[in-house]
This record gives sequence, C-alpha cells and structure tokens, in this order.
Amino acid sequence: MIVVTGATGNIGRVLVELLAGAGEEVVAVSRGNGAAGGGPAGVRWVRGGAGDAGSLRPALDGAHALFLVLGGELNFRGEAPDRLVKAVGDAGVERIVLVSSQVAGTRPDASSHDRLREFESAVRASGREFTVLRPAGFASNAFAWAGSVRARRTVHAPFGEVALPVVDPADIAAVAAAALREDGHAGRVYELTGPELISPRRQTEVISAALGEEVEFVELSRAEAHAGMARFMPERVVTGTLDVLGAPLPAEQRIGPDVEAVLHRPAAPFSAWVERHLPAFA
Repeated sequence: MIVVTGATGNIGRVLVELLAGAGEEVVAVSRGNGAAGGGPAGVRWVRGGAGDAGSLRPALDGAHALFLVLGGELNFRGEAPDRLVKAVGDAGVERIVLVSSQVAGTRPDASSHDRLREFESAVRASGREFTVLRPAGFASNAFAWAGSVRARRTVHAPFGEVALPVVDPADIAAVAAAALREDGHAGRVYELTGPELISPRRQTEVISAALGEEVEFVELSRAEAHAGMARFMPERVVTGTLDVLGAPLPAEQRIGPDVEAVLHRPAAPFSAWVERHLPAFA
C-alpha cells in the first residue's frame, strides 16, 4: 500500500492516477474532501496532511511507502518533521519519497528553504529507504496568470527575460511513482528540471500560440512583484523566491538529466503543460 500526501495538488493528483493505474493500493491524503472531486476507482481517501502527524497515523497503517510533499504554508511553518518521521517509523513504512526543492541544494544558506532542508534531514535520519526529489520551478506556477489571461489577455510577471528550466509537475509525479514502486532509487537525490530554459516572456508567447490569440506580457518591477507576493508569503520566502527568479545561479539554470534517466524519455516542455491545461487560460 502506498500513501500519497497532497493528493489533490499538482503533483499528487497525477501520482494517485499513475499508482492506481499500475494496480497499486493507494491511500490518498488531502486536507479537503478529495473524494468529492472524483478520481480513480478503489482509492481510499483520508483527510489529513503532512503537517499533522496525528492525522496521518490512520492512513499509514499497513503502508509500505509514503509520498511526502509540503503544500502552502507547510513550506514555512508547522509541526517539527521529526514527529512525522516517528509516525512513519511506528507504522513500519519502509520507503519515503520526499519532494524538496532545487533551491535546498543550490542555496544551502537561504532561510526561505530552511523547512524543506529540515524535512530532508529528518527523512535521511529516519532509518527508512528514502528518495529526495528536488524540482526546479513548476510549470504550473503559470496558473497564477490564468485570471489575467482570461480577462485581459495579459501576463504580469517580473524578470521577463530571465530563463529557468521549469518542470512539468506530471514529470515529478512520474519520477515519484518510479521511486515509490521500484528498487534502485534508495538514497538518491534527483534534481528535476524541464528540457529547456524558458523565460516568462517566452512562456507568455507559448500560451498566446496555444490560444491562437495575442497575449501581452507586462513586466513588473521587483518591488511590484514583492508587494503582490507578500500578501500570501512570509517575507523571507518572497525575498528568496525573487532572488532565484531574478538572479539565478548557474546551477539553477542547468538542464538536469534525472527526469530522462528515471523515465527513459525526455522531460516534457512547457508547451506540453500548456496544451493540457489550456481551458484554464481560455
């Protein structure tokens, strides 16, 4: 049995489908009523999350593997990861796959990613088999532009010409499925990127081409972007995120081989993500 936290998120939703489609017994954990949204037959839904070890204990009973992803404010605050790792150990779970971040490795002193590094350390010390996934920025971050694209055919973003190797969350899910189901991934840290460097301006052009209509790119200043992000992110996370978006390190612009190495196919480009999610922008 495999337990998937964040089961209604951009990664988790796809992962649940992949695992169920492969015949695995799946327990899907989400903080909302995930079962109401449909999903594969036979999946058991449990209300809970990675930030509440008590809520996860019933889901972990009888499980041999756990997919662990932090979402929303859990990236910034919450229970100590040791409590969750203890619950995992008490349940006899053998394997953990953790979604961390590329930045946890490239900027080891960045306070914006302290909590992810704490989870990495706790998982490493758990005595379980573990695999750490460190993705680059998600292609699905473009959902933040969907409202303005629908209403005004515009995208507002900072650092219009700075290109990064954004990764399709479906590829993260596919790598996670492999690490959860197959041997040979224990102790590995996979850096997951897309197959190309792509800037916000170029992402806008891809969305425009998919829609068949002109979408205008409007570049925000760093201060303007900071003000918008500060409405829902802690200051240290806003600052850290803008540092990466505006002045990436060479390692953060490197196109990594790990998606293709694990999946035996190239990583999906941003255009493929857009095509699958085009109704959100139409």
